[in-house]
Amino acid sequence: MKIHEYQAKGILKKYGVDVPRGEMATSREEAEAAAKNLFAAGASGVVVKAQIHAGGRGKGGGVKIAKSMNEAGEIAAKMLGMKLVTHQTGPEGRIVRRLLIEETLHIEKELYLGILVDRAEAKPVFMASAAGGMEIEQVAAENPNAILKQHIDPGMGLEPFQARKIAFQLGLKPQQINPAVQFLTGLYRAFLDTDASLVEINPFIACTDGRLFALDAKINFDDNALFRHSDIRELRDITEEDPLEVEASKYSLNYIKLDGNVGCMVNGAGLAMATMDIIKYAGGMPADFLDVGGGANAEQVTHAFEILLSDKNVKAVLINIFGGILRVDTLATGVVAAAKKTNIQLPIVLRLEGTNVEAGREILKQSELNFTVAETMKDAAEKVVAAARA
Repeated sequence: MKIHEYQAKGILKKYGVDVPRGEMATSREEAEAAAKNLFAAGASGVVVKAQIHAGGRGKGGGVKIAKSMNEAGEIAAKMLGMKLVTHQTGPEGRIVRRLLIEETLHIEKELYLGILVDRAEAKPVFMASAAGGMEIEQVAAENPNAILKQHIDPGMGLEPFQARKIAFQLGLKPQQINPAVQFLTGLYRAFLDTDASLVEINPFIACTDGRLFALDAKINFDDNALFRHSDIRELRDITEEDPLEVEASKYSLNYIKLDGNVGCMVNGAGLAMATMDIIKYAGGMPADFLDVGGGANAEQVTHAFEILLSDKNVKAVLINIFGGILRVDTLATGVVAAAKKTNIQLPIVLRLEGTNVEAGREILKQSELNFTVAETMKDAAEKVVAAARA
């Protein structure tokens, strides 16, 4: 789960991580009031930042500086409701519904900090770079040596010597080392306590007066741990998510919309990945990743089918099921019910194996609906790609 920048900064502040003073606004009036408060507190300017779940906001016109309360209000009025397009949103963009009004700071140096899980090492890894303010993927591709890494022993946590090492390698001044150690320690505690999958500060800035701040903040959370964090669950903004993915989450379905025209419904993440691969191998493009899970019932299968068909780009459907906990006859019952309910006209290719497969095939046969049953995954992929092209 993703959250907005202002929400991430609110969490980090609780852990002693310094962030610029700022307030969230959803209207011109709120933006002007926030700017007024910041100027009264001594700010020399304010920055108006669009709050969407995507990077590259500055290049897209979603970050602007104002020198007065009125100017902040004018910028806010133009920014709210605009469709902000960045390299991460795609051409469809995102509608700006919230703003962060924040004090400007005198920046001397822009750096990068990030924490995520290194699955190969089975440890959290602290990443840092002197190339702050840039896309870290670009930095990694052009100059991998510019990224510093410190793996963290889960039993020991981030140790002080590791934090000092990062601070020195970033080229901070001697008087900034101890504050940097506190900053990095707070960042790791926030990562650990909230069950985050990613904490990213880009840029992490050193000001001309020596102070250190998280000028931007991004936190993603492990969905499987959200049951432990009701306060974090409440931060979810479904307007920033794909409507079909939101709908799928209501029924505990794993759905991700893609750009192709072959709809996929599979049980099990590994089989789903293999199914998408074989569709591409057959010359097609998957329209989604849809894993109904090993324990889905007929009702969930019906909802999965409806969600899949809500994508107007889908021209044919491949259902690839290996029956284990999810029996093939249960799947077949759900598919038939969904096909009748939606009055589907699209070609449907099924590849079925496993528990109660014969009973499942009989259910499909008795439905008298126009299903194509394939013998192998290769056969199924070739048939569904051909049907999508027809």
